[in-house]
Amino acid sequence: MSGSRNASDYAFFDVPFSAFAHRGGCDDSVGEEFENSLLAFRHAVDDLGYRYVETDVHATSDGELLAFHDMRLDRVTDQRGAIAKLEWAQVRAARIGGREPIPTMDEVFEALPEARINIDIKESNAITPLVRAIRRHNAHDRVCVASFSPLRLAAFRRAMGPRVATSASLCAVAWSSFVPVLPRFVNAGVQAFQIPVRQRIGPADITVLTRGLLRTARGRDMRVHVWTIDDPDQMRSLMDAGVDGIVSNRIAELKALCMDRGLW
Repeated sequence: MSGSRNASDYAFFDVPFSAFAHRGGCDDSVGEEFENSLLAFRHAVDDLGYRYVETDVHATSDGELLAFHDMRLDRVTDQRGAIAKLEWAQVRAARIGGREPIPTMDEVFEALPEARINIDIKESNAITPLVRAIRRHNAHDRVCVASFSPLRLAAFRRAMGPRVATSASLCAVAWSSFVPVLPRFVNAGVQAFQIPVRQRIGPADITVLTRGLLRTARGRDMRVHVWTIDDPDQMRSLMDAGVDGIVSNRIAELKALCMDRGLW
């Protein structure tokens, strides 16, 4: 059963520490305006030597799976509209930062054949295209799949089976004031918690990353990855606390700290 598999059973987690390039990790040499472009991903992997990258996925109305963060094109491209309501023939004309095309997930898999990719499912219509893409590229061992929605994550796990690692993200561990929901998700077949340090949920400001969570993860052979950390002092503090990975936009700084600690 998928619930019986722990983090150590997956190649995705076979390193002492995972440094993730967030949305490709658009540092000063690339520019934040090119987030989630192949330019950004290739810079992180080919230029800086990153092994792990992070992306969200959305599907167009005709089922093309895109490596893209937003539900809409408006913020980072020169086009407008909700991706789920547009056909790929329309979306493919959009340019990130006015210059770079939006990559399909197929293109990301092909451009980064050795990279490990953390994938966040943002819409239910992306579940089936993601399952197909992972199978098409035989990428089972080099992806970890997350979703803010436990229902989307459960649907993915049913469709994909136990070969692909999955993680419980913020909603799974904080939505019910953190502690009450934790045991249920620890036993739900996920292999990692991918969380912020703190999160405001309604009127409450919840500390998500706690010593108790770290102890629980250690006891259940799970990993703890923290997002999105851009301050080097906070990176150091989290490493000292024993987290298993950090997601960052400041990928040069994160790499330097990992190298100093022998974690690169």
